[in-house]
Amino acid sequence: MTTQETQSRHARQFGLPVATALVMGNIIGGGIFLLPASVAPFGTISLLAFAVLTVGAIALALVFGRLAQRLPRTGGPYVYAREAFGDFAGFLAAWSYWITTWVSNAALAVAAVGYLDVLIPLHGDKAATIAAALALQWLPALANLAGTRYVGAVQLVSTVLKFAPLLLVAVGGLFFFDPANLGPLQADDHSAMGAVSASAAILLFSYLGVESAAVSAGEVRDPRRNVGRATVLGTLGAALIYLLGTLSVFGTVPHDRLVASTAPFTDSVNAMFGGAWGGTAVAVAALVSMVGALNGWTLLSAQTPYAAAQDGLFPKAFARRTRGVPTVGVLVTVVLASSLTVYNYTAGSQGVFEMLVLVTTFTATVPYLLSTAAQIYFLASGRADRVHRGRLVRDGLLAALAAAFSLWLVAGSGYQAVYQGVLFLFAGVLVYALLAARKQARREDTADVADVVELPEQAVREDARA
Repeated sequence: MTTQETQSRHARQFGLPVATALVMGNIIGGGIFLLPASVAPFGTISLLAFAVLTVGAIALALVFGRLAQRLPRTGGPYVYAREAFGDFAGFLAAWSYWITTWVSNAALAVAAVGYLDVLIPLHGDKAATIAAALALQWLPALANLAGTRYVGAVQLVSTVLKFAPLLLVAVGGLFFFDPANLGPLQADDHSAMGAVSASAAILLFSYLGVESAAVSAGEVRDPRRNVGRATVLGTLGAALIYLLGTLSVFGTVPHDRLVASTAPFTDSVNAMFGGAWGGTAVAVAALVSMVGALNGWTLLSAQTPYAAAQDGLFPKAFARRTRGVPTVGVLVTVVLASSLTVYNYTAGSQGVFEMLVLVTTFTATVPYLLSTAAQIYFLASGRADRVHRGRLVRDGLLAALAAAFSLWLVAGSGYQAVYQGVLFLFAGVLVYALLAARKQARREDTADVADVVELPEQAVREDARA
């Protein structure tokens, strides 16, 4: 069997179902299992914040769909920012997104160990805990290294498995819904606007991942058509699960109990069906959910550096692909995430780890803002090859709404996260300076070689004329 045949056997483009599963799986990680209890103290008005955020997330999803129609290439926000504003903006998008992915992977693995402990008690054994966290990162990485065919299969199966129990609560809970459980409309110590804003600050990051299909556009079949559809369908599916799930938990668990709950979905299942098996069921669902998210985010963590490396804006090694997957990007990402995980457990630096995770909430918004700005630029430039006049007003409104949503994400991340995130960006500026210098040196070397080749040819032409 030839190398090309082996590559094609393991590398397969994603169809619409798998691309949609990638978006949904990356948006919904493990946070949904704690969200109802997190926003319960603000009252049922927090559901309004969820609805407002859903509108913003869908607007952002539609903008990514439009951008993918214009530039259907792997890299997503990096490609859009570079096309609109040049190399430096593209690098910032790639750098910020890369930081977001590998730090988030470490956080997901640590959170997943907490659910694994329910199924397989680790009894506080530090070595066993570290080994479990590393296994939860490396298994999805191995699926990625096996090829895009296996990435898509794992993503589709994990998405189906994790949505079955979530739908059970989201839909089944409506049949056990008791309005008496809802509690107050808003907390006594907050105004209506204050309660919405405070709960929104917690919920803002629930929709990170809407860009998943756009980042992997090069691996999606017919990307001009399917990336936009997968992005919108995946975001709508995640929003439906979020809203119905939170509403069902609010209506099945008494408010005073929900405020103090550490496992709201478990309490909801137990309230609906009785018994104490809800904890095990929710732990399994959460574990599957996080493994699926790790699988998808591992792929995304390599895609943006891959696109940037092709343009000389990331180290050249990141541009290598095997079986459709940027293998170096996957390996570097999982090594960095694993190192951060081990550091977190061995140094006991919980505060440092939480700070780094909080920084990702800011770094994730940088590619969003650059992408929406790129869309506004394309629309305002009025170039006939990029703007369909009949859709100009609609696309402009969507871009403005998506930009406002992205700015809200920045504001919600907090001053400390913005401060630390800017430091990460400045570190990236230094990396960009080194890469840009090397790129310029290669250009000059190429120009010198061309001049050396041209001089003898010019001399021959002059001799001939003489």
